[in-house]
Amino acid sequence: MLSEKYLSDLEKYLKSGNLEEDFEYSSEERRIEILDYLERLMDLAEIADEIATRLIFKNTGFGQMFESRAQK
Repeated sequence: MLSEKYLSDLEKYLKSGNLEEDFEYSSEERRIEILDYLERLMDLAEIADEIATRLIFKNTGFGQMFESRAQK
């Protein structure tokens, strides 16, 4: 399970510019790792958004529409 501290630390790291600085001074291999990490983070954000939408609209007409889309 995620912890609030981990999410807060990640947010601070991203907003501070430290990730960009790390990227700038890293080897090509490490840069690829950073970009892969960011891509995975964006993929997870999309999944989290889908789940949040389903949870918010679970017992509504919109929820039923999302549920039927998910089953396809």
